[in-house]
Amino acid sequence: MRPTSFDVAERAGVSQSTVSRALRNSPGVNAETRARVSAAARELGYVVDRHASSLRLKSSETIALVTICRPGEDRSAINPFYFALLGSIAAATSARGFNLLVSFQESEANFRADFVASGLADAMIVIGTTSNRAAWDYFADAQAAGFDFTCWGSPGDPFHWMRSDNDIGGRLAAEHLVAKGRRTLAFVGPQRSPQRQFDERRDGFIAALEARGITPLIAEPPAGPDRHAQGVAAARELLAAHPDIDGIFAASDMLALGVLQGIKETGRSVPGDVALIGFDGIRAGTLADPALTTLEPDLDAAGEALVAMALEDADHSRSGTRIPVRLAVRGTA
Repeated sequence: MRPTSFDVAERAGVSQSTVSRALRNSPGVNAETRARVSAAARELGYVVDRHASSLRLKSSETIALVTICRPGEDRSAINPFYFALLGSIAAATSARGFNLLVSFQESEANFRADFVASGLADAMIVIGTTSNRAAWDYFADAQAAGFDFTCWGSPGDPFHWMRSDNDIGGRLAAEHLVAKGRRTLAFVGPQRSPQRQFDERRDGFIAALEARGITPLIAEPPAGPDRHAQGVAAARELLAAHPDIDGIFAASDMLALGVLQGIKETGRSVPGDVALIGFDGIRAGTLADPALTTLEPDLDAAGEALVAMALEDADHSRSGTRIPVRLAVRGTA
C-alpha cells in the first residue's frame, strides 16, 4: 500500500497536520522538525499527492474549535467562561490570518474529531465541560486512533492540555481572605469531578491556609441543574451547619454567584458577614451586587497559546502549559 501522511507522522513522531505543514514549508514548523519529516517521507517513499494537496489547500488556514456541551443543554446556557475563551481563540486565530470553524458537540449524534484528517482544518482545539464523560471518552479514543488536537481544561492524560495556574489561584484566594481577617474558611467545589482544575484550586487553597495554621472546611455542592443552582444549595447547607463561617472560596464564578445568592438568602451580608472569592473572571461577576472578587486567567494569553499549541509552533509545549491568573478585587472580598 502507498504510504500516507499518517505513516510519515508516526515515523517522524509528529502529528499528521505537522507533516502537511512541514512538506509545504509552513513558517510555523521549525527547521529541525521539517528536516525530520522530510527524512521520514524519503525513508517511506512518501510523495505528496499534488492534486489532493491543492484540493486541501482550498480549505486550509482554518482551525477547528470543538466546544463540548452537556447533552440537551441550550447553547445560551453554556458556561460564559467558555464563550469568553472562544472569543480569545477567535482573536488569536484571526491575528494569524486563519479562519475559525466552531462545532458544538454533545452526544454520539454529533461527535466529530476528523476536521484535520478530512481537510477541513489545519489544527483542532477542544474546550468545554468535562462533565460530559461520553464526549471525553470519544475524544480519548480519537486521539489514540491518531487524530491530533489540543485541549483546554481536559480531564488530563492522554490529552495535550492547557489550564490556568490553578494552584497559584487557590493560594492567592487564601492569602487575600486571611489578610482581610477571615479565619473560619471554606472551599466550595466538586470533589469527584473529572475537572482537575477544581482539585488544583482546592489543594492550593488548603496548602496556603495550613501553612498559617488554618484548616478550611471542604463543601461538596449538592446535585443541581447547573453550577449556579449548586452554589445556592451549597451555601444554604454550609451556613446551616457552620454558621460561623466568614470566608468562602468557590471553585468557579458560576458556583460563586450561586453561593452569593445563597448567603443572602440566609440573611447574611457579603462581605460584612461572609467574604467570597470565585475563579474564572466571567463578565457576569462584575454585574453582581456586590461585584464578585475573582481569580482571572489571562484569556488573551490562553487564546494565543492554544492556537500556537494546536499549530505546533516550535516555542510552545504541547502539554502542561499554565496560564497566569490575577486576583481581581471587587466588592465581595
